Amino acid sequence: MNLKIQNSKFKIQNSILKITGSKSETNRLLILQALYPNLTLENTSNSDDSEVMIKALHSQLIDVHHAGTAMRFLTAHYAVQDGIEVQITGSSRMKERPIKILVDALNELGAEISYIENEGFPPLKIKGKKLTKSKVSLSAKVSSQYISALLLIAPKLENGLEITLEGEITSVSYIKMTLALLNEMGITTSFIENKITVKPQFAIQNSQFTIESDWSSASYWYSIIALSEIGTQITLSSFKETSLQGDAVLVEIYKNFGVETIFNDNNSITISKVNTKFQKSFNFNLQSSPDIAQTVVVTCFGLGISCNLTGLQTLKIKETDRLEALKIELTKLGAVISVTNNSLTLKKSENIKHNVNIATYQDHRMAMAFAPLGLKVPIIIENAEVVSKSYPSFWDDLAAFNFSVVNE
Repeated sequence: MNLKIQNSKFKIQNSILKITGSKSETNRLLILQALYPNLTLENTSNSDDSEVMIKALHSQLIDVHHAGTAMRFLTAHYAVQDGIEVQITGSSRMKERPIKILVDALNELGAEISYIENEGFPPLKIKGKKLTKSKVSLSAKVSSQYISALLLIAPKLENGLEITLEGEITSVSYIKMTLALLNEMGITTSFIENKITVKPQFAIQNSQFTIESDWSSASYWYSIIALSEIGTQITLSSFKETSLQGDAVLVEIYKNFGVETIFNDNNSITISKVNTKFQKSFNFNLQSSPDIAQTVVVTCFGLGISCNLTGLQTLKIKETDRLEALKIELTKLGAVISVTNNSLTLKKSENIKHNVNIATYQDHRMAMAFAPLGLKVPIIIENAEVVSKSYPSFWDDLAAFNFSVVNE
């Protein structure tokens, strides 16, 4: 399905737009709920990734499709399910995404995981076992999901877990999110320098979690407000000023683009365009929030300003190579952009080409990050249905705020 966005002007409404629960928090808590069945959850994400996770927790032959988080978290989860044997596979792209570091760490702890096809990549065969070893080391420069996958099972290990991280830590905010969720359940953890410790805990008291809405999904609305006229605003629920999500850094980043955030008493936020006087060049290190890189660079392009983004090394192994995908698609629109293995540099652009087809590479964030440009020029988003991975109602929500979204 290709969608064309054209002749759009944001229309302010009095209602509050409800954003689905954080996919990152939901997927972590679904694993913890499987380990501690008396845990109850509210405001769970309605994303494809979370639906895949729910289904996979009740299957023996598991297909996670494009859901990288599910692949990693479920690999660790089933490794400690004593007596259970499962196979985990995914899409053709998933079979190209490395998982060796996590598998090696789990096998070092005593797990029994083998590769069905290519060494180091899914699909996997897992024979669940009771793990008694409690110490493991792994590189800190890889996706934080490997580390979080280990942390989520740690309190159920007989002797807990001590992880030593080697090198500079990537996406530390996501590791801290996982530890904070464990702490809220009464599980004892520590994170000192490059060593993380989780104490064993085999039961928790009845606990109810209300999951915060997804800041990554909010990022597209920040972009829309940044690209709109002064006075444009929208109210979103439900967000916390003391969020566990690294992408909450949006509040600070988008101040640079004239966007103000107000936290309301009812756990909603109102974001408003308050000025158009800002610098014409920005440098941002997104190591702790790489998922908003696409949104930020497209915003800069739409505003006609330059930027340099660093800390992006994990984008090479996402649904697509996001750095190369951004370079290709922004170039089609007239941008001058260069990328390395961990950075992106965009030069100031005066014009945006009209009616350009944006390829999405089976990547939900590519589709949603480019959509706000429909406020500036007509643009076509290819395979627009990919948004269901994290934000299924995205196109309907845009249409409700006066975006012209039509089948192409």
